Amino acid sequence: MKTKQELSGIYAASITAYDAQGQVSAPLLQRVMQRNLDEGAAGFFVGGSSGECFLLSEAERVAVFEAAAAFRGKANLIAHVGAVGTGEAVRYAKAAMALGFDFTAATAPFYYGFTPKEICRYYTAIAEASGAPVLIYNFPGNTHKEFDVQNPDYIALFRSGAVLGVKQTNYNLFQMERILNLNPDLIAFDGYDETMVAGQALGCIGSIGSTFNMMLPHYKKIFELFDGGDRAGALALQHTANNCMEAMCKVGLIPAIKYVLAAQGCPVGDPRPPFTPLTDEQKAYVDGVLAKNMYTGA
Repeated sequence: MKTKQELSGIYAASITAYDAQGQVSAPLLQRVMQRNLDEGAAGFFVGGSSGECFLLSEAERVAVFEAAAAFRGKANLIAHVGAVGTGEAVRYAKAAMALGFDFTAATAPFYYGFTPKEICRYYTAIAEASGAPVLIYNFPGNTHKEFDVQNPDYIALFRSGAVLGVKQTNYNLFQMERILNLNPDLIAFDGYDETMVAGQALGCIGSIGSTFNMMLPHYKKIFELFDGGDRAGALALQHTANNCMEAMCKVGLIPAIKYVLAAQGCPVGDPRPPFTPLTDEQKAYVDGVLAKNMYTGA
């Protein structure tokens, strides 16, 4: 298992690239990943929300893992294996670890009103299948599942060794700090691009973000400034990053990311329906905001 220092840094929550026929394209995904690696990414969070995971078939989700596995040994690789059913999540976990991923992550099983005990068994099964502790992808805004840090089942889970830590895609960073307080061996990644500085302040070893696909140098600079003690500089860049995020969320985050990547010379296809591509008016709006706010390293 890699150390906290080896796992720290900026991770792109990788998109899924499609060819002209709408099929998953390994070469196009690898092109974006290579660019992110050249820009200083420490690793990749593969097959998550930014990758449209729940719009893909099981075979397509595995195909994305296979494409990303080209970067094993060059970057840290996290496979998102979350599913509604434990059996499906376990199959993804086994496939990803066989391909050389460092570890897995998973959203809580959603839709049904699963109890804390059932959710804990789900994570334990993934950890056993992968042979490594699993990162909890804590995204209650989408899963509608909260991890109550006072619940004895969740306390036992966080102390069990089956959990590596959390990807905190939740504005409640107090919750994240309390989770880390339960077990000093746990790690945390900030999962909302717009709260990166706050996450670092409360103990995150890194950040995993969707907009990192197309503006990774901006966030890498924030991370380095904060880590180096220049909190004012980091906060100033966080503000401009958030101007970009606000604009893209306004028109549709995943369609906006895919549009910007194409404009940057990395065509990755349109997002899967029911997502819709940006209109010309929306494209112009996003272009204008990014031109004023995005740090390029120049």
